[in-house]
Amino acid sequence: MTEEEKQLIETVDENGNVINFELYDIVEVEGQEYALLIPAESDAESDEEELVLMKLYQEGEDYVFESIDDDDEFNKVAEYVESMDVEEEE
Repeated sequence: MTEEEKQLIETVDENGNVINFELYDIVEVEGQEYALLIPAESDAESDEEELVLMKLYQEGEDYVFESIDDDDEFNKVAEYVESMDVEEEE
């Protein structure tokens, strides 16, 4: 993906801090869409990038990103994403 194609997402955490993410991918699990996000300002010392999962839904013409508070739902989505990685490696 080139610099021009990167889609930046701005979110606000529970403390009011603005956090910028790069949209990596969107996956659908059991009819619900989830966004895979990478922090836009990642730690240069880390070899592995952190991947953030957020629930995605449309409100009018806008897209809303919401944290996944339910552990079972989060684990289900995380397992799906991990299975995608295994399929790509094979």
